[in-house]
Amino acid sequence: MQRYFLKEAFNNQKSVRISGEDFHHITRVMRMKEKDMFWVVFNDRNAASVKISQISDSFLEADIHELEKEDKELPVYVAIASGLPKGDKLEWIIQKGTELGASEFIPFIATRSVVKWESRKEAKKLERWKKIAKEAAEQSHRQFLPVVHSPYTFNELIHYSSTFDWKIVAYEESAKEGENSNFVKIIQSAKPNDKILIIFGPEGGITVPEKDELTSHGFETCGLGPRILRTETAPLYALTAISYQFELMR
Repeated sequence: MQRYFLKEAFNNQKSVRISGEDFHHITRVMRMKEKDMFWVVFNDRNAASVKISQISDSFLEADIHELEKEDKELPVYVAIASGLPKGDKLEWIIQKGTELGASEFIPFIATRSVVKWESRKEAKKLERWKKIAKEAAEQSHRQFLPVVHSPYTFNELIHYSSTFDWKIVAYEESAKEGENSNFVKIIQSAKPNDKILIIFGPEGGITVPEKDELTSHGFETCGLGPRILRTETAPLYALTAISYQFELMR
């Protein structure tokens, strides 16, 4: 069944009212009618199946049928920080990263970012990124809508990193030197509900001064296997490994 995210919390209400874009999608795109069912996700992560009871010109009402019992979220909170890449690569990272369970996306302006961030386009870009995350979360039946930020400066990212339990920087030179144990050690040491921040460079990678600054603030440099991964591939590799550790091996 289709899934839609709501802005309200679950307070044992018996029904929900849906309007706006989701109402249009339900009635015009999916062509649902009264008595049809779909899922809603409240902003406190509760999800429920609902049955349409009434459709008007601008909204619909649906009765709550039952709460979802299975937890669909990764046991750990994973934030992906990506040095601004070219083209639509960040959109790809957000879409696929959401499907793989990421909870947060933090683009940042890296030394080797080719893209020049234009603040006048920020609102429109951020709106598009959030829409991509929402659609991917609905498609993959998430119970949490990932947080998507406007681009941080490098210093802002370092300051923000203090809120995390584990801090990793995927460093190309570590991979070239054959380092492949730090990432494994970290994800094996992490516990459910821990917060993990992983930083990935843009196309040119993380510079040595950036790496040194990050490690001075508690980041661990990690290789991600023997092959050098693209900036849009590396986050997906890391998320897959975390999912395997916390979900498939439990």
